[in-house]
Amino acid sequence: MRILVRDNNVDQALRVLKKKLTREGVLRELKRHRASEKPSERKTREKAEAVRRARKLARKKAQREGLLPMPKPKASASSRVPFPRGQGGSPTS
Repeated sequence: MRILVRDNNVDQALRVLKKKLTREGVLRELKRHRASEKPSERKTREKAEAVRRARKLARKKAQREGLLPMPKPKASASSRVPFPRGQGGSPTS
């Protein structure tokens, strides 16, 4: 995994790294391995993960069958217009 640091902006690079680690579930795995897990906690966690997977599959199936609207396509990186560097704040300021 690579994170580019632009204009010596380490804070932004750290934010990007944390977001990527969270999205891939690495932080959750680290937290799980930090301490031993009681069997009841493990069963609860595994059951919750199974429910999450089943809901995701059901949602995808409903979208394919036309019962739910398809998700909006994400804008590609080339079509997005970045804000000028060095100017923080909201885009409307």
